[in-house]
Amino acid sequence: MPVHRTVLSILLIVCALIIAACAPAATPTTAPAPTKAAATSAPAPTTAPAPTQVPATKPPAPTAVPPTAAPTSSAAPKRGGKVTIALWQSPATLNGFLNTGQPMEETLVFVVEGLLQTMPDGTYGAVLAKEVPTLQNGGVSADGKTITYKLKEGVTWADGSPFTCDDVKFTWQAVMTPGVGVTSTTGYSDIESVECTNATTAVVKFKNFFAPYLRLFDRVLPKSAGDPKDMKNWAYNRKPLGAGPFKVDEWVADSYVTLSRNDKYREAAQGKPYLDQIVMRIVPSTDVALQLLASGEVDVMWKPTEDMIPQLEKMPGVKYTTPARPGGERLFFNMAENNNPSDQTKPHMILGDQRVRLAIGYGINKQRIVDKLLAGKVPLGTTELTVGFFNCTSKIKGYPYEVEKAKQLLTEAGWVPGPDGIRVAKGAKYAPDGTRLRLKIATTSGDKVRENAEVLMVEDMKAIGVEFFIENAPSAVIVSGTWDQNAPRRRGNFDIIFYGPTPGNDPHERMVEYWASWQIPTEKNKSGTNMTRFNDPKADAWLKQAGGEPDIAKRRDLYCDVLNLTYEQANMIFLYQVTRIHAYRDRLQGWVPTSWYALGWNGADWWVK
Repeated sequence: MPVHRTVLSILLIVCALIIAACAPAATPTTAPAPTKAAATSAPAPTTAPAPTQVPATKPPAPTAVPPTAAPTSSAAPKRGGKVTIALWQSPATLNGFLNTGQPMEETLVFVVEGLLQTMPDGTYGAVLAKEVPTLQNGGVSADGKTITYKLKEGVTWADGSPFTCDDVKFTWQAVMTPGVGVTSTTGYSDIESVECTNATTAVVKFKNFFAPYLRLFDRVLPKSAGDPKDMKNWAYNRKPLGAGPFKVDEWVADSYVTLSRNDKYREAAQGKPYLDQIVMRIVPSTDVALQLLASGEVDVMWKPTEDMIPQLEKMPGVKYTTPARPGGERLFFNMAENNNPSDQTKPHMILGDQRVRLAIGYGINKQRIVDKLLAGKVPLGTTELTVGFFNCTSKIKGYPYEVEKAKQLLTEAGWVPGPDGIRVAKGAKYAPDGTRLRLKIATTSGDKVRENAEVLMVEDMKAIGVEFFIENAPSAVIVSGTWDQNAPRRRGNFDIIFYGPTPGNDPHERMVEYWASWQIPTEKNKSGTNMTRFNDPKADAWLKQAGGEPDIAKRRDLYCDVLNLTYEQANMIFLYQVTRIHAYRDRLQGWVPTSWYALGWNGADWWVK
């Protein structure tokens, strides 16, 4: 999609954020919104206070692009040609409301657009909207509860049908249709109505002020997609109709997705997109992708791992970029009884005990993983929010490697060494005496670093008397599978899952997805995303308060409070941080790296020499 430069200059200026965050006389505020609520002693959901005229500050601060980023070519773009991208994971669907998998996002970014998008510096830019709504341009009401989007005129879907406000309204209605299986309704459920005053004006009215409102409608569905009640069976899910620079021609599962130029694209008169075709080639592993990049059979490699940087640096005609990526690789613990989706209140026989989870955290030598597998090039993992304004790393240091402490915690939890050194239950909190301390760990097959990290963790765990056994599976099973597909993490049929999701520039939705009790997957809430079954009333209250808190600094503190609580309870163990590394051959021009979005975020501007 093209690089739209209409950004929220008042909301999203770096200097303003730094000044507001650091000056003692000023408190940063979020996007144009009501005045901040007075501090209270007990966290509780807030309602919108009185309006303010104070210019708002931006979301997370921009990430500097490292020297490895190639400068944009000064030559005039040429039309034509094909670019092949190697993905070593396969999409599970191409409906972004039914899935959270990154391979899907990497494909959809060329096809499906939203009203706004996140720019590389963490600001928002207008896409299908004419401008980012603000208090100053009349797009945000004084109480922050009414957002007016002025839509671009003359925009059509790839089939030539007009894009109008009705599509925006349909998107909200489809997401909020009960039982359709969308991954999250966070934010959309706070909307009271979407009104179309005319074809190019969408008025979104919220029940209460919702702080991260700019994160919504980051993709828009055409009203022709189908009956919302039948969303899971839409033809759209395999061949989505978008207004982006490319359209889907063919998707062969686990093989490839071919995209071709959308001749109805709104910037077609300017020659965009420049490319004729993009092919998303699904390969079995990172090693295969690296070989294809080296040979020139593919132009782009999605997500090389840091241990591959020395090889990339030696490849003629290959460049790579490494902007910082928020979040990090971590272990997700299932704290509820294994494979009991109808009752999430019963604790896991082993991992239901906080002391066991903490012991695993202290027993893993994270620095060894980084040194042996990632060339020592990444920091150790600590928490979810590691980049930008919402960074909480100064408050959460992570679990140090302390073998004796890990052993002590296991002993206190009623797990004693067995004949072969693996511990067995003797007075454990939930496990019958004699139960072996044996846990399954699973990650996405084909990711060499993750697979090798599992081997190292198996060794670490054996040293403290814990038996890890490995059963990996494709990303579509481990990460992207749905409730109806009997996906292990949805159904709670797992012990430990190992992967590294990434929050957006405004983390509210991610924080709710992973730590709100109402997001625990159940028979009645099949789309729930709280996979660890974390359940704490304090976290719930803080998350609700953050969603209605107009003071961005207070909102950050609330998120950090939640993450401190999860650190204490150890529902996740963060191992190491990673960069959003991608590699490409230098015949590809127009490449612009980003910390926040899919690699093809500006695909309309790509061209080949």
